[in-house]
Amino acid sequence: MTLLGSYVRPRESRRVWSGGLVALLHELGFSDGAARIALTRLVRRGLLSRHREGRLVHYSLTSRTVALLDDGDRRIFGLGRRDEPAGTWTVLWQNIPETRRKSRERLVRRLRFLGFGPVQDGTWLAPHDREAEVLAVLTELEVAEHAGLMLGTPSAALDVRRLAGRAWDLDGLSARYAAFVAEFGDCPGDLSDAQAFAVRTRLVHTYREFPSLDPELPSELIPAPETRDAAVKLFHDLYSALAPPAQRHFDRTLSTR
Repeated sequence: MTLLGSYVRPRESRRVWSGGLVALLHELGFSDGAARIALTRLVRRGLLSRHREGRLVHYSLTSRTVALLDDGDRRIFGLGRRDEPAGTWTVLWQNIPETRRKSRERLVRRLRFLGFGPVQDGTWLAPHDREAEVLAVLTELEVAEHAGLMLGTPSAALDVRRLAGRAWDLDGLSARYAAFVAEFGDCPGDLSDAQAFAVRTRLVHTYREFPSLDPELPSELIPAPETRDAAVKLFHDLYSALAPPAQRHFDRTLSTR
């Protein structure tokens, strides 16, 4: 999904050669077999369309994938760029039956990506108004009948810091941001196209975990992680600077027969 979002989606109707995708994944450390299994699974999940052209197989993005990547971009590229004042919070609880376990797992992944944290079994909390996003996810997964949704504000009589500490690993989040800066902060400026592709892909793949870890709590309640600003700036700078050479390597590999 990192490859699709970073290198294919700007040209949504483009068909990409399966052999090229396998080769690129091989460069990133995945075996050919694992790469082909991953592509097959994306087809089965409706995230890729498969096209045979003679002896070659190509893939294209489905409308569902484009929508998911658009949602992801809003969260990834907006992370840490605004400090919303303390206001409306969102509480969701769900009781999705075991027979719908896959839907429940997908809901949990989407909730985490929206900045929700678990406060107890089946109950999730976000420090912002996420009503529209959650309703869209519940409808997409067809589980609205098994969920409840409430908007409100925390009681001033309660310790919001303690509540946040139960829902999110804030100390671990600070360490993750610091590790990100340490890993990518000394990126050399004379990379080959292939090296730029590897670094930029790893950069995006690492950074895209932060929306699932960082609830972006209002700073008036709880200060932001110390190194988040540095990590956000580093991501945006490198993402743009490495784009031309990384895209050249992607396109060159996809055009090889």
